Amino acid sequence: MAKSSSKLQSSFELLLTLSFGLAILIPVIIVAFIQIANANTSLSAIESQQAASKLSSVATLVGTEGFPARQLVQINVPSGVVNIFVGNTVNGVGHEIIFEVVSPLNSSYITTYTPVNVSGNLGSISSQGTYLINVSAQPQCPNNVNLACVYLRPVV
Repeated sequence: MAKSSSKLQSSFELLLTLSFGLAILIPVIIVAFIQIANANTSLSAIESQQAASKLSSVATLVGTEGFPARQLVQINVPSGVVNIFVGNTVNGVGHEIIFEVVSPLNSSYITTYTPVNVSGNLGSISSQGTYLINVSAQPQCPNNVNLACVYLRPVV
């Protein structure tokens, strides 16, 4: 009888020790997963900023050269990008290139400014990957024939 009571006590003590260990370990694991998710969101925002800046720089260069200047540029679109607006949020003529990035917690807009009028259609780019973009100076913008602009479109 003493032997089985001793086994029962050992098992109970082991169970108690493991329970305390798990009670401490589970919150640490949850915090680690939250930090990893935040790091991935930050990385997507940084990569989106780099791609938008690259497009903005090339658009400015092509725009200052004027028609018929054109250039191909390769950009890396990170995960989380659901839309790319050129000109403004309705893809009209404007001075912005906007990446819409979605994370589990929220969505954000990564915006770069160009001193030249830009327009384009990059809405078809909504998945992670590397894309080739045709950046060309236009004497008349397809969205507004009264303005000259730099037009951005993906190479298919």
